[in-house]
Amino acid sequence: MILLPEVIKKGRISVEEAIAERRTIRDFNDSPISMAQLSSLCWAAQGTTQEGGFKRAAPSAGALYPIFLYVAVGDGTIEGIEAGVYKYITKGHGLKKVLEGDKRGAIARASLEQTWMRHAAVSFVITVDYDRITPKYGKRGIPYAHYEAGHVAQNIMLEAVALGLGAGIVGAFSDEAVARESGIAENELPLLALPVGHVA
Repeated sequence: MILLPEVIKKGRISVEEAIAERRTIRDFNDSPISMAQLSSLCWAAQGTTQEGGFKRAAPSAGALYPIFLYVAVGDGTIEGIEAGVYKYITKGHGLKKVLEGDKRGAIARASLEQTWMRHAAVSFVITVDYDRITPKYGKRGIPYAHYEAGHVAQNIMLEAVALGLGAGIVGAFSDEAVARESGIAENELPLLALPVGHVA
């Protein structure tokens, strides 16, 4: 596992300023982002927020956490990380490689040919394992998981603004193709994709 740097929890702007500045971005330049920036984005999405605890940055019904995070990295788009798709591991705050090679273009093609996505430094893919929540909540667990995915996505978008980056959000894609190109586990389904990088 690639361990991510410790997160600095003091941003350049306030939460209110990040909300005011947040926009859906579809135009990125090719500048890389740092490991520290990636660390902050992953933590904002699914990181733990208490020392030695398990509660995360995004709320989850029953603290069951059915949402998972993958990140597709290009050649040289993150300093110190090879191209590939990585799964974020909350415990230990690190990344586990699940696929080799730059899959940003393939994910863009699977997202109904939204080619703008491939220019972002990274593309996050938010997935769900319904079996982690429906045993307790039944069918109601499905919308609960969707609410959680929305919280995770908004956290990524606000953290991107706080870091001086931009983020887009995509829900129009082939589930099967995005799952294949992102290397997601068989028990998970993709819900959202978020390209993140420097605004052109």
